[in-house]
Amino acid sequence: MCEYKLVVLGPGGMGKSALEQFIARRDLYMKSGQGFALVYSITAQSTFNDLQDLREQILQVKDTEDVPVILVGSKCDLEDERVVAKEQGQHLARQWGNCAFSGSSAKSKMNVNEIVCELVRQVSRKAPVEKKLQKKSCLLLWT
Repeated sequence: MCEYKLVVLGPGGMGKSALEQFIARRDLYMKSGQGFALVYSITAQSTFNDLQDLREQILQVKDTEDVPVILVGSKCDLEDERVVAKEQGQHLARQWGNCAFSGSSAKSKMNVNEIVCELVRQVSRKAPVEKKLQKKSCLLLWT
């Protein structure tokens, strides 16, 4: 069985865990993670503005520019409250080397499975061929 370590990161106050131990363990999550969903709220510009620093931290901890990432604009069910234009997200994804970009809503379950699948595809493309051939099923750890 193969195991993918997918990490969801983003600024505070977005519905992720707000526990202090999460912040203290952030570098550990970055180091052991294989794929990263960098999430911002489409209703809060400040959450979008913080993503560049977060990505830089990941690249520094991983010591490579080649890291599976998907940029996610969350709370798409609140379109009438949008302050971060979709084009801003698309532009940032292009700046990051054409990384994957998606809108999502946990409330309506919009694109949640698709985001996980995209990260798994990216991570598995990076996995050595011989490891791919040995594995028959997969377990996802969403930390």
